[in-house]
Amino acid sequence: RVFAFRDARWAPDPVLAPSAAVRSPHPVPLVIDNGSFQTRAGWACPDPAVPAEPLLRFRSLAARSRGARGGAGAETQVGNDLGSPEPLRWLLRSPFDRNVPVQLELQELLLDHVFQRLGVSSQGCVDHPIVLTEAVCNPLYSRQMMSELLFECYQVPKVSYGVDSLYSFYHNRRQNWPCSGLVISSGYQCTHILPVLEGRLDAKHCKRINLGGCQAAVYLQRLLQLKYPGHFAAITLSRMEEILHEHSYIAEDYIEELQKWRCPEYYENNVHKMQLPFSNKLLGSTVASEEKQEKRQQQLRRLQELNARRREEKLQLDQERLDRLLYVQELLEDGQMDQFHKALVELNMDSAEELQSYINKLSLSVEQTKQKILQSEVNIEVDVVDSKPETPDLDPLGSEQSLEDVESINEFEPLFAEEQPEVEKPVAAVQPVFNLAEYHQLFLGTERIRAPEIVFQPSLIGEDQAGIAETMQYVLERYSKEQQAILVQNVFLTGGNTMYPGLKARIQKELLEMRPFQSSFQVHLASSPVLDAWYGARDWAVEYTSREEGWITRKDYEEKGGEYLKEHCASNVYVPIRLPKQAPRAAEASAPSRASGTGNPSEQA
Repeated sequence: RVFAFRDARWAPDPVLAPSAAVRSPHPVPLVIDNGSFQTRAGWACPDPAVPAEPLLRFRSLAARSRGARGGAGAETQVGNDLGSPEPLRWLLRSPFDRNVPVQLELQELLLDHVFQRLGVSSQGCVDHPIVLTEAVCNPLYSRQMMSELLFECYQVPKVSYGVDSLYSFYHNRRQNWPCSGLVISSGYQCTHILPVLEGRLDAKHCKRINLGGCQAAVYLQRLLQLKYPGHFAAITLSRMEEILHEHSYIAEDYIEELQKWRCPEYYENNVHKMQLPFSNKLLGSTVASEEKQEKRQQQLRRLQELNARRREEKLQLDQERLDRLLYVQELLEDGQMDQFHKALVELNMDSAEELQSYINKLSLSVEQTKQKILQSEVNIEVDVVDSKPETPDLDPLGSEQSLEDVESINEFEPLFAEEQPEVEKPVAAVQPVFNLAEYHQLFLGTERIRAPEIVFQPSLIGEDQAGIAETMQYVLERYSKEQQAILVQNVFLTGGNTMYPGLKARIQKELLEMRPFQSSFQVHLASSPVLDAWYGARDWAVEYTSREEGWITRKDYEEKGGEYLKEHCASNVYVPIRLPKQAPRAAEASAPSRASGTGNPSEQA
């Protein structure tokens, strides 16, 4: 049970050429599932030539580099163009606060990426209707800014907003499914409990838990970093998300499952070992001393050649500068004072004495460099027995040694010769004290259930919130017993954070504990918890393309404001802004005057 981290890199999204059916006979809607974890986009076209699946899937992230020193401007990368998030973790920005888009500049970058990669070819505008998902009970300000971005910046003809979990709910409806149900949607940032009665969302009793996959990944990272402090940097958020997606599960009974993990046999049979990348070099070396010496001599020769090239380059530069200064000095000797003073200003010098001083220094430097080059042509072989050069500057060792120094080194050769037979013996392979591969392994035991458990027990990470079970019971208690029985007949699980094995059984256990004796309930899991929101939005767009229901036109936007929402079966409930009516100032001013003009004169006095 040793698993290697995939550390998969994101492949950049290609620029897709849209099919002709996308624009004829009229532009088809463009469906965008605007999630806080991932953005999914594609066409809502009934033509079989157009794929009925999202053509773009990328993380809702953007990174803007500061630009290189060479003059290149800042570069902005979006989604899959980032390659891998870990090297740019400190530069990553998201337009979302929890699950609500608030940074519209970053949201514009994501929409630009979608329109460009899907091949929207209209000039100066996007002439396709847009179907966009939004958060449950989305703030009016967020919808207003999103509508302003779509209508003012992209000139879209019309737009429709819907809740992603409700789109998923209606996509998974079967013929015998009731129109009512209790939707449990758990995503990257939040978990929602949504009651649906007679096909419409009851927004008054919706509840949100500020926990999701992001908090579970951070919690798992802290657990493993405390457990393996030696691999602190290797325990990254991307790897924790991979562990959550592929190795974690929900315990049906958390306490009972922890008791199982205390058994050594159960631990050995169920522990998952995650292999971190490591270097396979042994602690000891089996290379013979002759090979070591030859390798060190090769390194020495390369460094000597590098120093020789540097000296030649320095000599050439100094010689050019010296020739320039001598030319200026000749101008002084020839009496060309105007040109001489002009050349002094270009050289940033004040007088002829300063010029002569620079000429003397450069002449001395040129002569010394020439002597060093002549000395370095003499090949001096240095026997390196048990040391290697500490610094790359080998001028005093390789080029400036005199013959007397070489003779003094040769005097010590008999001392090293006595130990030569022992050094030449091949060194036996050193067995490592511990298994190096096992040292770079992360043993996942109870961590497999502790991280996803936070949505049921937020107190594990110090959050003062209710879990899914308590919130679900609280929502059900807001209704009568008859309505409760209707809701629990269709408990629907959707969202990327509901894909843990065992989650459906855990919800069934929690419902069994809170429901009356011998009462019935049903729990359903979305066919594709991640993509069903997009599929549901596409189904709605195909069905309602030619209708006016649910679509906000540009005329509606200009007359009723950006926060306006046309409701439909998968949308939020529109609650307009109600401002208190103020009395006209003229009426307020006339009322006191009329009061002062009536009554007895004595009372007025």
